[in-house]
Amino acid sequence: MNHLRYFAGRNDHVVECAIVGSGGFGRSFLSQARHVRGLRCRVAFDRDTATAAAALASVGHDRAGIAECTDAAAIRSAWADDRAIACADPALLAELPVEVVLEATGDPEAGARHARLAIEADKHVIMVTKETDSVVGPILARMAAKRGRVVSPVDGDQPSLLIGLASWAEVIGLDMIAAGKSSEYDFVYDPSRDSIASNGQTVATPGFGAWIEPADRPWPEVAQARAELAAALPQRAVPDLCEMTVVANALGLMPDRPDLHAPIARITEVADLMASSANGGLLQSRRVLDVFHCLRLPGEPSFAGGVFVTVACHDDDAWQMLADKGHVVARNGRTAMIGLPRHLLGLEAATSVFETALLGVSSGAQAPRPVIDLTAHADRDLIAGTLLTAEGHHHTIAHVSARMTPAMALSDDTPIPYYLAANRRLIRNVPAGRAITCADVELDERSELLRLRHAQDAVGDWS
Repeated sequence: MNHLRYFAGRNDHVVECAIVGSGGFGRSFLSQARHVRGLRCRVAFDRDTATAAAALASVGHDRAGIAECTDAAAIRSAWADDRAIACADPALLAELPVEVVLEATGDPEAGARHARLAIEADKHVIMVTKETDSVVGPILARMAAKRGRVVSPVDGDQPSLLIGLASWAEVIGLDMIAAGKSSEYDFVYDPSRDSIASNGQTVATPGFGAWIEPADRPWPEVAQARAELAAALPQRAVPDLCEMTVVANALGLMPDRPDLHAPIARITEVADLMASSANGGLLQSRRVLDVFHCLRLPGEPSFAGGVFVTVACHDDDAWQMLADKGHVVARNGRTAMIGLPRHLLGLEAATSVFETALLGVSSGAQAPRPVIDLTAHADRDLIAGTLLTAEGHHHTIAHVSARMTPAMALSDDTPIPYYLAANRRLIRNVPAGRAITCADVELDERSELLRLRHAQDAVGDWS
């Protein structure tokens, strides 16, 4: 696809944006926006104006010229004076003629409020905060569509990139078996120390070297042995399942198991492992979503948290030719992996901005449906009164993992969406190994996220 032609409208029209949340993603977008023809972002919102102003200054805006605005009159005046704007109150978005708002706080509750405010102000919304999207993405898209606006996932993060890759594979007639991504952090095996390093943690893995190559062993056996030998490292990450939930609701793809297979695999092995069990792989069904942990030696290339599809090889000669050219084909020749080894965060978000503002379309599904819920699961006994605090870069809850389960309207007996449980208190004991239900959690009906979820559940027919 010729992107210059596809986005030719940027030559005649500058798309004005605002970013809500100026952390890692937000700052990278602010920086790259200064180099993108047809796009401008001089407005940043954050918890306090000083934080937003610091982000703007760090990417090259003159610190003395940044307006720190706290009310409607100040923000309108700053806009008219063509100044960079730092603000803490996203309700003031309604005072600005920006076309696109990028919600990048990572906070599920705040993300729900900011998206609703932006939609009501007739802005397109780029939903970087996948935590919110996993709970109420479909209703946000529907609300925007009623106003002639678009809610979109963002190119630069894996859900949108995987939707693009998987839909491309279908358009060209490939028979898709699986779609997914590599986890955020590689598993780097050091043969000299018989250890694996991942995300700043190094653990001893005695005996792992015997499994670094699969030899002629069955792939399920290889996957199980590696998982057991590396058991000291986390092998199910809530953000990975959250991203796959967004993809499920866009494309209708389903996981093979609620917590995914998540094998530890070298890039060259993905076609073997993400194949049907009939062809020696791990999967019991087709067109499934999953994740792999990129296993590599020090100095070997990474998959960089990229995305992939595996497809059936129906023409032996064609796929042998492609294997000879270096494409990843399973050792039995029945399955191939096609990968996109990148996700560049805010550096590539401009394509989603242009799709919404210039073309009126989403980088994901135009009308996502609630297919999967990301739900909360107790990993140890949790007592009543426990605050389910979501913390850290990945907004995870201690001793609570996630499952991808069929979407259901909320009721006392249904598993609670993971990020609806976040930062709320348990009102009943929950034993280890059980789903946390809505009745187990103290829900506040004033919650923006909960109100939107009730609205989503009330739709009924999503056809």
